[in-house]
Amino acid sequence: MTHDRPEYYRFHNGEKALLPFAPEEYEARLAGLRAIMAEAGVTACVLTSMHNIAYYSGFLYCAFGRPYACVVTAETSVTISAGIDAGQPWRRCHGDNITYTDWQRDNYWRAIRSVTGEGAAIGFEGDHLTLAQSEKLDAFLKPARKADIAPATMRQRMHKSPAEIALIRAGAAVADVGGFAIHDAVAVGKREIDVAMAGRDAMEAEIAERFPEAEYRDTWVWFQSGINTDGAHNPVTGRRLARGDILSLNTFPMISGYYTALERTMFVQEVDTASLAYWEANVGAHELGISLIRPGVSCAEITAGVNAFFAERDLLQYRSFGYGHSFGVLSHYYGREAGLELREDIDTVLEPGMVISMEPMITIPDGAPGAGGYREHDILVVTEDGAENITKYPYGPAFNVVG
Repeated sequence: MTHDRPEYYRFHNGEKALLPFAPEEYEARLAGLRAIMAEAGVTACVLTSMHNIAYYSGFLYCAFGRPYACVVTAETSVTISAGIDAGQPWRRCHGDNITYTDWQRDNYWRAIRSVTGEGAAIGFEGDHLTLAQSEKLDAFLKPARKADIAPATMRQRMHKSPAEIALIRAGAAVADVGGFAIHDAVAVGKREIDVAMAGRDAMEAEIAERFPEAEYRDTWVWFQSGINTDGAHNPVTGRRLARGDILSLNTFPMISGYYTALERTMFVQEVDTASLAYWEANVGAHELGISLIRPGVSCAEITAGVNAFFAERDLLQYRSFGYGHSFGVLSHYYGREAGLELREDIDTVLEPGMVISMEPMITIPDGAPGAGGYREHDILVVTEDGAENITKYPYGPAFNVVG
């Protein structure tokens, strides 16, 4: 009968798996979160986003319409997962795990309440908790007060530990492997999807070689040609490559929730004069931008410098987005450290241990000479006195007229 079924239970099936980071790394992150909680005056945090749950526990959930959480108090850290996952969340998280059942609605919140109790001061993620779930939080937890801790957790995630930087460095190397595979796969008559699969397969094999104990998911490639290059996030199609086509190479390895990227402009076999001029201008902006990344400089200042470069060449009107962003626990599905983006409205000052891309892009409209999207993308680690570029795949016409 329904009332005999549990609302939640602990299914600690098997032994703990090897996580992306050592237990000490997760404990240091949780100590940072508890400091945030103390400053905000909350006694329990209900984290709901993929990026924060992964950052503080190591567990990267697969929602499929079900809610997940990581509940952190002064004493404990507990992931809350759905019964469909069985013991995998327990094996893949740092700390405790509670499984909730779907025999009745809202067992998820009953499981959370078993950790927080009622009437506590609750921290939550204001940029992730939906209106519907916020109402459930109020109904089940009856918080004495609430505080949005999302901005503070974002600031914590912006500062990478040495272990994080090592993982990001490996990701950049994997992205390069995918780039070289794509470089070799380009040929007249091939479809975008054929080239994209070559890059993706090479990266997945490289990740499995480098990280034999990991879970593998979500590594992808966007390989665009012709008019499909006009947007940075345009999906792959079946368009066939032709001589003289502009190409965008975009490789995105995913390692335990951490995304890295390589993006390059390419041309099939030849590049016309108008296209070459735009390409070289974007490469110039890229090199300038890289030279501006160093500690003590604000995101807005770097943006202004690259803007001036484009404006001098009457190209600024062709820019479509900011010039770079932070790296860490993020993907095209989740996560964003919006406080560390190279845009006019971001005043964050770069500090050692931050990781940021330089990725200028201009899009020339269809029908104009040199039409298409031009984009280069490198990843830089901010050091004590400058920045280290950890992307090694070459940019520019000398290497990237291919096929």
